[in-house]
Amino acid sequence: MLLLIAGITRLEAQQQPANVAAPADVASVPADASKGSSGLATKAIKPGSGTDHPAKDDLVVVDYTGWTSDGKMFDSTQEHGGPKALTLSRIIPGLSEGIQMMVVGETRRLWIPQSLAFKGQPGKPAGEVVFDVTLLDMPLRTPADVKAPPADATQTKSGIYYKVLQPGTGQRHAKKFDEVVVQYTGWTTDGKMFDSSYTRGEPMTLPLDRVIAGWTEGIPLMVEGEKTRFWIPEKLAYKGKNPPYGMLVFDIELIRIR
Repeated sequence: MLLLIAGITRLEAQQQPANVAAPADVASVPADASKGSSGLATKAIKPGSGTDHPAKDDLVVVDYTGWTSDGKMFDSTQEHGGPKALTLSRIIPGLSEGIQMMVVGETRRLWIPQSLAFKGQPGKPAGEVVFDVTLLDMPLRTPADVKAPPADATQTKSGIYYKVLQPGTGQRHAKKFDEVVVQYTGWTTDGKMFDSSYTRGEPMTLPLDRVIAGWTEGIPLMVEGEKTRFWIPEKLAYKGKNPPYGMLVFDIELIRIR
């Protein structure tokens, strides 16, 4: 995959992505698009359900496809393993600016002039580029309900509360001694993030018999593809023996059971 970090060009796995058909308006900005003072033009394709917008230094999870203005696709998450986590301060300026206009769930088309794209760098797409971007998540943002479980959360006998944020597509449930591949972020109830796989740049593979008791119990409630928020009491987390103390809140996406 062609990384969208300014100054870097690299193809992951040395593979060219299969073609995704270019939109009909890829060659020029349509009349119903909005154009900002920077020269970036945008058009909402699908509305989102969120209300918060990413900030310039946020990490986001997105699906995207990029084309040159002659309709040639040069990059797509759809053809290379699915959604991508990106830090907005480390990608091309036009893509960063466009994503900051969006809310979670929204799909937007961006016409990015060369001055906000790859700036004529050798080996990069030249001229204006066009992206369709879907903003899927802002995984490091503190949830509004981090202080306490909401009324619609389910409680287990041990005292864990959980709420499904995204239904899964699988049917299998992990067992106690399975290894699982997950993306996750954890917060204390005062809203402080203390750990996240997203900051490491890749999902984590973990044996369920070697994690905190709340994970050993909670993750087997999930199926592959599911994302769930857990409120884990201290007795099932670090037991007051070392930080972080107290109840912990985790957003966990179960990618795969190995």
